[in-house]
Amino acid sequence: MALSECDMDDNPTITQLPAALTELQAAAQAAGFTMSCEPRTGSLLATLAATRPGGRILELGTGVGEGTAWLLGGMDKAAELVSVELDDAVQGIARRQFDGDERVRFVTGDGGRWLEEYDSAPFDLVFADTWPGKFTHLDRVLELVAPGGMYVIDDLTPQPGWPDGHEAAVTDLLAALEERSDFRTTRLTWSSGLLIAVRDAADDVVDVRAGV
Repeated sequence: MALSECDMDDNPTITQLPAALTELQAAAQAAGFTMSCEPRTGSLLATLAATRPGGRILELGTGVGEGTAWLLGGMDKAAELVSVELDDAVQGIARRQFDGDERVRFVTGDGGRWLEEYDSAPFDLVFADTWPGKFTHLDRVLELVAPGGMYVIDDLTPQPGWPDGHEAAVTDLLAALEERSDFRTTRLTWSSGLLIAVRDAADDVVDVRAGV
């Protein structure tokens, strides 16, 4: 299904900030961690999480937990979040911050291996903010999106510090997603550059084609 592309207001007023955000931003600065999700992206994640009451959510790339904070801020009490991160020291900041929040389960390890070995229920929302699930293991992560579920990625707009060849990797990623007939995909030229893909619900597709 072809990609559509949308422009958005690039200077929105962000309200309902997560209570933990300021502390996590300070912790990221102290740790020299510069790869947290951008606040506009976080605000969108909270909104998307709020559309999934009781939903199952996957975050690939915990970082220090800023994206985690936004997702938890949008989730209801019955929703569940699995957050996967390779760097134990970095993820430890998030673990300490959200200790006691039973909605989130942290997994420390290689995201690609975790995707290969995961054998439980699919997810209603997947936010892939690291290499596995975006530039590797793409087909596998899309298999784990439930019908009607969403797959979200960021950092698609050229940025200072991109390694040689990364722009080509982004182009290849977008082309691979465009070729998928089972996802409806929109790219947002906003924040760091986002893409939202929604998996078709088979029954709904049949009904539309039948004119129901």
